Amino acid sequence: MSISHAPPHPPSPDISDISGEAAASGNGSAPPAEEAAGTGPALEALVPASSRRARVPRWLRRTSGPLLLLALWQLLSATGVLTSDVLASPGTIAQVGGDLVQDGSLPSAMGVSLQRVAVGLLFGTVIGTALALVSGLFRIGEDLVDAGVQMLRTVPFVGLIPLFIIWFGIGEAPKIAIIALGVSFPLYLNVYAGIRGVDAQLIEAGESLGLSRWGLVRHVVLPGALPGAMTGLRYSLGIAWLALVFAEQVNADAGIGFLMVQARDFLRTDVIVVCLIVYAFLGLLADFVVRTLERLLLQWRPTFTGR
Repeated sequence: MSISHAPPHPPSPDISDISGEAAASGNGSAPPAEEAAGTGPALEALVPASSRRARVPRWLRRTSGPLLLLALWQLLSATGVLTSDVLASPGTIAQVGGDLVQDGSLPSAMGVSLQRVAVGLLFGTVIGTALALVSGLFRIGEDLVDAGVQMLRTVPFVGLIPLFIIWFGIGEAPKIAIIALGVSFPLYLNVYAGIRGVDAQLIEAGESLGLSRWGLVRHVVLPGALPGAMTGLRYSLGIAWLALVFAEQVNADAGIGFLMVQARDFLRTDVIVVCLIVYAFLGLLADFVVRTLERLLLQWRPTFTGR
């Protein structure tokens, strides 16, 4: 019996290496210097097609719609399709608006209307938020408050104007009461939904960390309900301007609505449109303030902002 001491068989060559060398020798060209050095071919970054397109500024996209509508309006007025009795032209409205600003009637009316909205919004915010906290944090509060609020919510607040006039007279009180009533319901619904929408696991985590009931409300429930509260505030601002329009039609002697009533009596469509534009810009400004406040208060919450 003999033991062979022959060396092991050498490893078989890699087929890819052989084919690569054969191809290189067949073409008669040497591999590139970077491949020979072992660094590999240079990589080129891929740029998405969406980023290669020319981007239009966002402010231009947002203003293009109103500008096109304004141009169409001016075109219809210039061609006689829209007569001045039906709707005044944008040029006429701009001239009338400048006249109202110069004689001081429009700034004073804006000041009175802003004061009414601010006071009514304050009262409505306090009432709606307080009721939502009572109903959202306590089951007995929900049993006592929620049913009544839901019943009142289904009643159009405009239909309560005659009762408010009987109860509060024809001064500023019924106007502020109408605005406060219209503001309170959206805030109540959204704050209540935000409180009840807090994740139960967060409550359990807070309890396991030893937070008291007030600590849970302060550090878990209220921050979780804040997005819903901001949404409710935006809705409430829109309804506040809507309620102001109705409120200033009732025995008003100042304000933007008073200017509209006078313009209606004299068939001044240009003044009416100026007042409507002022309403729209004031509402847009209020919404911008709330959205800015929302971005500041909700920096901890990452959200999708569109593409």
